Amino acid sequence: MAGAAAPPLPRLLLLLLQLLALPAGRAGPDSLYVSEYFSQSAQKLSFYSWYGNAKLFHFHVPEDTVLLRWLLQASRGKGPECTSMEITVHFRHGAPPVINPLGTRFPANATVRPSYNISITLGSAVQNTTFVNITAPAAGDWFIAAHLPQAAGRIEVKADMFVLRLTDMPVLEPGVPMPHTVVSPAKPLHVKVFIPKHAAGMRFQLSSCVTSQQRACAVRVLLGSITLPQSFQRSLTCTGSTNCSLALESPPWEKWLQITVESLGTANASVSVEMLASFTVCRPGSTSPFLNFISLNQSQAGARPGAGGSSAPAAGEAPRNASGRQISCLQSQPVVREDLDVVSVRYRLLNGPSVPVSSLSPTLLLLNLNSGMDSGGSLVVNLLLNKTSVSLANATVAACVNAASPVLSLNATRNCSTAFSQGYPLSVSTASADAMLIVLYPQTDDWFLSLQLLCPKGQGECPSAEAKVTVFAYLTPCFNDCGPYGQCSLLRRHGYLYAGCSCKAGWGGWSCTDDSKAQSVGTQNLATLLLTLSNLMFLPAIAVAVYRFYLVEASVYTYTMFFSTFYHACDQPGVAVMCIMDYDTLQYCDFLGSVVAIWVTILCMARLKKVLKYVLFVLGTLLIAMSLQLDRRGVWNMMGPCLFALVIMVTAWVHHGAKRRHCYPSSWKRWVFYLLPGITLAFIAISVYAFMETNENYYYTHSIWHVLVACSVAFLLPPRDKHKKPWAWSQKLTCRYQICQNDREELYAVT
Repeated sequence: MAGAAAPPLPRLLLLLLQLLALPAGRAGPDSLYVSEYFSQSAQKLSFYSWYGNAKLFHFHVPEDTVLLRWLLQASRGKGPECTSMEITVHFRHGAPPVINPLGTRFPANATVRPSYNISITLGSAVQNTTFVNITAPAAGDWFIAAHLPQAAGRIEVKADMFVLRLTDMPVLEPGVPMPHTVVSPAKPLHVKVFIPKHAAGMRFQLSSCVTSQQRACAVRVLLGSITLPQSFQRSLTCTGSTNCSLALESPPWEKWLQITVESLGTANASVSVEMLASFTVCRPGSTSPFLNFISLNQSQAGARPGAGGSSAPAAGEAPRNASGRQISCLQSQPVVREDLDVVSVRYRLLNGPSVPVSSLSPTLLLLNLNSGMDSGGSLVVNLLLNKTSVSLANATVAACVNAASPVLSLNATRNCSTAFSQGYPLSVSTASADAMLIVLYPQTDDWFLSLQLLCPKGQGECPSAEAKVTVFAYLTPCFNDCGPYGQCSLLRRHGYLYAGCSCKAGWGGWSCTDDSKAQSVGTQNLATLLLTLSNLMFLPAIAVAVYRFYLVEASVYTYTMFFSTFYHACDQPGVAVMCIMDYDTLQYCDFLGSVVAIWVTILCMARLKKVLKYVLFVLGTLLIAMSLQLDRRGVWNMMGPCLFALVIMVTAWVHHGAKRRHCYPSSWKRWVFYLLPGITLAFIAISVYAFMETNENYYYTHSIWHVLVACSVAFLLPPRDKHKKPWAWSQKLTCRYQICQNDREELYAVT
């Protein structure tokens, strides 16, 4: 695999160059290559603070693909930008990449393998194009994740995928020799073989290797496909020998295995080879669990006498225990997959949560994660050993969690490796009876849990020993629901769903378990008190509104103060939190009250006629409610009503001034002691909210925003009408009769 950078080119020219660069036509007498092209729309990158900031691309590589080429185009938005920007791009097969750009801690018992990544530097140029090539890629889902290391720039990344696949790749039949010719080193030979279920081993043999120039044979055989971040492609080099072979333990079940044969000789010399593949198949519970595919077409040979007159088991026959009974190579336990929700699955054992584990053969559980929508969560496997069921002291139950194929001999290998993958080991014993494994973003495949009892040396009763192990396995969107200091968010990319944790209060990490920068409980309590009690500064504004007989405005301020207080009390992470109703409802009411409060305040300053003012109150509130429902965090939800209300206010003031033939408001005291202080406080509040507020100082700056906005409202509210007495609303509650007066245009009002 290699990457290369190219100067910016028009998109159509790039596409043409890509198609011309891919080999086409026939590489051999029976091999036809076909090129295919896949593209996804560009995504705007952002600074990485949690997984939701990484932009994900999801591609599906078809079967029989021999070459994969990605075209990554990074472009800068309009406007002058002289700084150099570095973009990090991660690749993974089968599931989204597990990345950790911030270097935070993962939860305990979580298995993390670093992702394969490249860096793209975008300098002063508007665009940068990078190619990534992979030969013999694994078929299935491939994922690309891109992000910025710093919060600057307007960068977009677009990913295109080109594949070259064989339409008629030759099939190697098990047990049947296949002669083939490698034309030249530039045109390798591609064949594939299907691996059956319960295959315990595979043996590939290359024989009858001769060249057209009668020289020593030199070929290289590549078995398997490339996967990222780790690739377990096996290589076999045959030089000077006419026969060579390679044995594989636990190849992937029910999958096509791609085999590539390359000539290492001269360009003009062709190589003729003969290939043979055979399998050792493990049939659980059968009388003859080990069968060889070669022997299926041949008569079974009988037992041959060995040294001392004893007989050895025939080839392909299962081993026997002391009583002479054949031993099954594995004990399969039936498991039911129960889908609970999106990226949420529970595995239930039909024979109960406890499974018997012996030392003669492993116990196997199938965990199906092959739906295509399971790779966006976390697979959790929990083992609990029943100590009373273990009759041997110091006995250990070893376990392996593997994808594609299980480990069938845990006593021989303890690292849980199979032919083309590396599994995850677990173990329980009488000293440590429980164990947990967390696989983050498990790849789409059939997963297997293998368990076997391992006895210490010198234990004669080990073959008859047995242990009971309780197995709990499930798939969850976020492990432990991100804990008390995080929120599990379900993310989507073109129909593909995956989950991530958004942490708060200084906590970090994949599951919000990293407390290296966490806030103390006292800091959390202080932040909650600041954000909630700062809303009490609306009380002076409410009192001024009631004193001046602006009852509707006072009701809006009361509504805003109430829901802002309890929304911020519910919005806090950790221990300092209190929710009187659903979080989403509190958030919506807080946003609605804030915008409506600004709307009614500016309209009240316009001194409109009552009917027109109240019509605008109601109509504006309905439109604001609709806008917030469409996009709650849209910038125009607040800017739109503010600008429209300011236009109405300025128009009304100009109308009043033209009618009176002098400036409106006419009183200099009104300007100096009320309007200018209120406008100054409002501008300071907007500046703090727009330019100073960050995630780190949110508790303080947002509290200052509450105080400044509430104080500015108290200054900006216009004075009461002359014909209305202070606290006139209380007289309407106690007086049964009143003299009606005609509320005409308030030309005589002190403004």
